[in-house]
Amino acid sequence: MKKLKLIFLIALGLSAMSFLCFILFLILQKSSYYGPALTACFVFLAIGFQFSEKFRKYAYTIWILAAVTVSMNYPEVFRQVGNFDLKKLIVPLLQIIMFGMGSQLSLKSFGDVMRMPAGVIVGIVCQFTIMPFVGFFIAKTFGFPPEIAAGIILIGSSPSGLASNVMSFIARANLALAVTLTAFNTLLAPFITPALMKLLAGRFVSVDFWDMMLDIINMVILPIVAGLMFHAIGYGSSKRRSIIIQGIVYVIIISLKNLIGFYTQDMSLHASLLKLLNDIFWFFLLPVAGALLFKYLVRGKKEWLDKSLSLLSMVGIGLIITIITAAGRDSLLSIGLILILACLFHNVTGYFLGYWFCRLIRLDEQSCRTISLEVGMQNGGLASGIALEMGKVATVGLAPAVFGPLMNITGSSLATWWRGRGTEGKREGGKEGQRDRENERGGESK
Repeated sequence: MKKLKLIFLIALGLSAMSFLCFILFLILQKSSYYGPALTACFVFLAIGFQFSEKFRKYAYTIWILAAVTVSMNYPEVFRQVGNFDLKKLIVPLLQIIMFGMGSQLSLKSFGDVMRMPAGVIVGIVCQFTIMPFVGFFIAKTFGFPPEIAAGIILIGSSPSGLASNVMSFIARANLALAVTLTAFNTLLAPFITPALMKLLAGRFVSVDFWDMMLDIINMVILPIVAGLMFHAIGYGSSKRRSIIIQGIVYVIIISLKNLIGFYTQDMSLHASLLKLLNDIFWFFLLPVAGALLFKYLVRGKKEWLDKSLSLLSMVGIGLIITIITAAGRDSLLSIGLILILACLFHNVTGYFLGYWFCRLIRLDEQSCRTISLEVGMQNGGLASGIALEMGKVATVGLAPAVFGPLMNITGSSLATWWRGRGTEGKREGGKEGQRDRENERGGESK
């Protein structure tokens, strides 16, 4: 314990020294040294937090800030490697993250909605009303350029992400409700997000409803479907008859997506059939083969896969944010501070309105906390992917890139503060807090 504390203090000291160097270089106008000094500050701070039990939950966000600092100072590193444009990695990374989410779910997971219909309905309504319209208000009030304004509305119109589930766990909120809301909001996104963008952002940029819907299905629904199939076979969570029925349903979903594409996009029948076969291979046959391999060779070691996918998701989100920051560096330098303030206001307003609306309709405290976090924390990766498919990642994609790290800072801070209070808003010294601590000790002893 003393050794860990010593490492934490040394890293903290080096971080402070690096920050002082940054300030000194700023005063002396040594611009070539700004980036390395600020990057060193964040790197040492992240290392220190990694060795602190109290601050470890903030380490990932600090690593993201360090990566963003590097991409702002050396954007060419994150724009292209040889002849390969790194922006092409955004959609595959997002699909891997969504596959990871789907692999942690089963059809039984969606049965939670039957046990908490009020919380799910309220959460979905809040998710797709509060953030989109607050985003539209911010875009109009701040007077951003059209494509930057559209990006703010886009992040508001996106569903919640996996980070909100982690924060709900930290905040002692309703974790089952959080997981259910994230799943339902994500599944509804292909239909609601394009409609909201057409309604609210159509005056800023051209929005094609069908193209955006198909892009979201490709980035979200098909990978989640693949993950569900992987879970059913690899984890042995479903009987053979159920797996066959799921497989037929999933192939129908893939076919419907391609049928919509055939009628709404300028594609030949031959090209549509090739696309259908490609989707069936990547989102059905490959996951099934992988699940069988996982089940019989790795023997279904769920914990190993969970940790691997979690790490891959964190690295993927960080890489997506870094690539978008590098792509939009010039725009970010011109309006960076104002955009940060706008995203902060957007984020915090989501927490505030989500929480107090739920209190107003008398939901329990844990559900209020959950819905607050679900509303305030958006899926920045999905928004970035949509911006890329629109061909405007350097402008429309900026707000999601800023919103992502920011919401992790505010979300983890709010969740930690709530954790120190009882579920009725009392401090830990109260009965609720005492009961929570007793439950935790009981869980640890088991």
